[in-house]
Amino acid sequence: MRKLPIGIQGFEKLRTDGFLYVDKTEYIYQLVHDNVPYFLIRPRRFGKSLLLSTLKAYWEGKRELFEGLAIEELEKHNPDAWKPYPVFYFDFNGVNYQKSDALEESLDIQMRRWEKRYDCETGERSLGGRFQNLLITAAEKTGLQSVVLIDEYDKPLLDVVDKPELQEHNKEVFKGFFSTLKSLDEYLQFVFITGVSKFHKVSIFSDLNQLNDITLSERYAEICGITEREIEDYFLEEVASLAKQQKITKQECRKMLRKQYDGYLFHPEGEGVYNPYSLLKAFYDKDFGAYWFETGTPTFLVKKIRKDLFDVRRFTNKTIYANETTLKDYTGDGTDPVPFLYQSGYLTIVDFDRRRRRYTLGFPNEEVKYGFLESLVPEYIPRVKMGHGLDIYTLDDYIEQGELDKVKDVLTALFANIPYTLESDPFEHYFQAVIYLTFTLLGKFVICEMHTYTGRIDCKVETGDYIYLFEFKRDDTAEAALRQIDDKDYAISFVADERKVIKIGVSFDSEARKLVGWKSSE
Repeated sequence: MRKLPIGIQGFEKLRTDGFLYVDKTEYIYQLVHDNVPYFLIRPRRFGKSLLLSTLKAYWEGKRELFEGLAIEELEKHNPDAWKPYPVFYFDFNGVNYQKSDALEESLDIQMRRWEKRYDCETGERSLGGRFQNLLITAAEKTGLQSVVLIDEYDKPLLDVVDKPELQEHNKEVFKGFFSTLKSLDEYLQFVFITGVSKFHKVSIFSDLNQLNDITLSERYAEICGITEREIEDYFLEEVASLAKQQKITKQECRKMLRKQYDGYLFHPEGEGVYNPYSLLKAFYDKDFGAYWFETGTPTFLVKKIRKDLFDVRRFTNKTIYANETTLKDYTGDGTDPVPFLYQSGYLTIVDFDRRRRRYTLGFPNEEVKYGFLESLVPEYIPRVKMGHGLDIYTLDDYIEQGELDKVKDVLTALFANIPYTLESDPFEHYFQAVIYLTFTLLGKFVICEMHTYTGRIDCKVETGDYIYLFEFKRDDTAEAALRQIDDKDYAISFVADERKVIKIGVSFDSEARKLVGWKSSE
């Protein structure tokens, strides 16, 4: 097995320790020669830190690390290439920002290291003043402008999203610190800032309005992540090994990889990319796991979706719309979850209306789809736990075996566990959400389609031996639901199918908040 760079964020370590490297240095060449300050949003575990580490190595003049890569050929006639510049790399990972002064401590530690390197007087200055003095001193001692690289700038803000006062405090610290960059442009050679989100309605960026935001740039759409072509160029050995382990063909393996990890789109005309972390883990483990979700889903996000009565059916019916501003800017006030869902990688671009400049968003792949929906279930049915006979695996077994009474028992128990909440959380919302979540997650194992348009069956489930046609009624009878299946001839499409067709009418009572009727026929 070749050495796969799982969790390796340092470019120098990756190159010197013999890890496989997907050559992205053509992008590095474009960035450094445009010579403007950049800002880039990408989801977590998408290679932002490695990108900044590569830029750091370039600006430090470590030419030996780039031997055999695209940038070596691109720079061969440039006499100014590989000149070592002063580089200030801010990394906001690995710190607990729950303390009120954690951000100041993080900045102070990093500043002290550089002040010692450049023999720079600290004095009684503020953090911003010290950074200003550092940039000036570095220029005086080296004769060169400085490079500023900021990795995960928003971590001190997102970590305290449930503590508004502390978040506001950290915003003010950032404002005072980074405003230095605008006033000292003559001392800066290059600036690059990355994060998961862009906080728009805050003063951090009011003094950094010269940043070139390349988040939705077609030119840099594939700068992070792995493309189909890069799988062809770099990973065919790993594809063959994974296919062999899973006892499938290489073509089937490629199809499964696309279905599970591909689909992220960062420009309507750009190429879709794979989640690099999940892809590398799949190759390493020789399995199709849900690796990205092992790193966690923000609790505040799933709670907000339920609290705001967000219609979860929109996640898969292509009715989540946004404009470019929405995709780029996260207000930080929590009023709209869509920008953060996109920026953090739970949603991606699935369509674009050029005339109306309107983006349609959806899940990028099955890893995200099923992982995210599974994380929502406890918010809607908090007392349901795995292993208690009320989970998707149990329901799948009963459906596969045609045990209708047990299918009924599971669905009855699921709805009995919906909590009584405030009047602002109507049963109708829970009713729709629980049906959608249950049957969409069931689609992980069987063919399951949810239809929500007039004149179409509510839900169709197909297994190897059965076809189930479900019709759900709220505050009506199960007989009426079953009669609709017959009146609309929903089963006529399956008359030639050898599998057994089972029609099921289900009724729910809003006031009692439970399943009250169940009728079936073959």
